[in-house]
Amino acid sequence: MNASSCDVAIVGGGIIGLSCALYLREAGHDVIVVERNDPASGASRGNAGALAFAEILPLASPRIIRKAARWLFDPLGPLSLPPAYLPQIAPWLLRLWRASRPSRYQANIQAQATLIGLAEQEMLAMLARTGLDRHLHTEGVLEVYEGAGRFAAAQETARQRLAHGIESRPVQGAELAELQPGLSPRFTHGMLVPRWRNVDDPQALAVDIGRQAQALGARMLRREVRAIEPGTEGARLALDDGTSLAARRVVIAAGAWSHRLSRPLGDPIPLETERGYNTTLPPGALDLRRQITFSDHGFVISPLSCGIRVGGAVELAGLKRPPDYRRAQAMLDKAKAFLPALRTEGGEQWMGFRPSLPDSLPVIGRARRHPDIFYAFGHGHLGLTQSAATARLIRDLIGGHPPAIDPAPYRPERFF
Repeated sequence: MNASSCDVAIVGGGIIGLSCALYLREAGHDVIVVERNDPASGASRGNAGALAFAEILPLASPRIIRKAARWLFDPLGPLSLPPAYLPQIAPWLLRLWRASRPSRYQANIQAQATLIGLAEQEMLAMLARTGLDRHLHTEGVLEVYEGAGRFAAAQETARQRLAHGIESRPVQGAELAELQPGLSPRFTHGMLVPRWRNVDDPQALAVDIGRQAQALGARMLRREVRAIEPGTEGARLALDDGTSLAARRVVIAAGAWSHRLSRPLGDPIPLETERGYNTTLPPGALDLRRQITFSDHGFVISPLSCGIRVGGAVELAGLKRPPDYRRAQAMLDKAKAFLPALRTEGGEQWMGFRPSLPDSLPVIGRARRHPDIFYAFGHGHLGLTQSAATARLIRDLIGGHPPAIDPAPYRPERFF
């Protein structure tokens, strides 16, 4: 095979790009993944390990709009926005506000639920057929609340989930204490969501997916794509070392940097980044039975094979601003208060860029002017969860097969 050409070039070696490589290689396509860093070293490295098959409610929602005024300018709160970044992000925030209107919100829930349904089906099947289900854990997630009032306020989420067939079970008292020993008594109510799944190490899983693709013949090229030059058939990728790669088709799955490649192609997609923070503590830092979500505080704590990960929150601050690790420390301090037995020494802090679109749905589909170029980005904090579904849709589109679900809600045209 020619190292300077391929059938499909995938720009980006995170969980989305690697999953697309596996699916396309399974379908017989000659695939090269172009990634400037080690595979899965970006957002795929630092997430909470959740296969969030119950997470159907968009960030763009009436509840977030109600809370935004209180949260946005708290640098250590669940959702923050540095004032200096406001002029740049204002158009994106306006789109988010429009997507939060009741009619749009309900349509986006339906689109998210449909994609999540496909994600569950495809991920579990992919893990089974590749033998990677060894990474899978099935304990569900425990969402906890401080008092009956906060629990009652969360019932709308449970109702929306149930409308889409996602069951959850309220717990309190002795059962809550049994599900997670040592939880602070301030948390009096909980919701157990059995359909939720977790993996033991999200980066290890993504790397293993990439290895599976390579075992089937996919190639990895460590380069940065500087530009994509469309032609009459396919495109040429200009690389950072002065060389180029010719591809019959191109998939842009470069996470939070994807809009830098889509804009010159005629698609100025309104991509922003939800900067997420976490601290990974050594294994054994806590006897943690399953992932716990502290919904009102905007963070989770997850048991991983690499340690106990405390992270979450959303910082809307772009790609250039230096990390503010006080956010990671604030979540760690809360986790210690909520789970007093947690040992907080020896942790590793991290910040990563979650590619986010204002309606909380990814872009999956063809470039408007170039039918051989495809987009697969903008999954926010659901990249791991939606990776196999995205790969299935990309495989269907490239192969000319009827898509597994209606792709209309995810097409780039919705922004123009």
